Amino acid sequence: MSTDYKAVLAKLSQNIAQIEFADLARAKQLQLEGAASIRLEDDFSSISTIAGLDVGFDNHANAAIGGIVVLALPDFTVIEQHTARRPVIFPYQPGFLSFREVPVLLDAYATLATMPDLLICDGQGFAPPRRFGLACHLGMLLDIPAIGAAKSRLIGKYKEPGQAKGSFSALMDKNEHIGAVLRTRDGTHPLFVSPGHKISHTSAIHWTLRCCPKYRLPETTRHAHKLVSR
Repeated sequence: MSTDYKAVLAKLSQNIAQIEFADLARAKQLQLEGAASIRLEDDFSSISTIAGLDVGFDNHANAAIGGIVVLALPDFTVIEQHTARRPVIFPYQPGFLSFREVPVLLDAYATLATMPDLLICDGQGFAPPRRFGLACHLGMLLDIPAIGAAKSRLIGKYKEPGQAKGSFSALMDKNEHIGAVLRTRDGTHPLFVSPGHKISHTSAIHWTLRCCPKYRLPETTRHAHKLVSR
């Protein structure tokens, strides 16, 4: 693994340990610092493997279950799939969900033998208020291209895209372009797609659509959700 996983997780855990539940100022500062470091331009040569990630919670045990599935293009064959489990170390707070989910996803990522070329997260990328959603958080920590493909909008305004698959419109926060509203299947509710790190808005749309050959949700998300649900 090219990324020093243990160092990344240690740094992340140290940062989270500094955050008080009643005072989220430190968490906000970490998000702002991270947002200043993300890159919204393509930084990859080719994409042949794509990973989907999802997190579930065992509320009785106060534990998070993270799943990662690596798929091979062009037919989305499953190469690897792994889960990890760990105690939740950050409380539920809207706007800070990546702090709850990233540690267990890093645990799952660390078990991979095949390093994916791209991550697609079931969540936000550049589209949250402080521009640092789950896809940004993971993409920056792992130094890998990442996309956020969320089922619902967090903020922003948009014009409804056309009903045909592939139609999209810009998601705007005031005058800033923060993502796209993408129709991934004829006549279904759109997805809210935003780049996370090392990928452009245009490529985020392209690869999300590429991963939706049949269903509304990307194959990456569908496989990862099934794995965590099991």
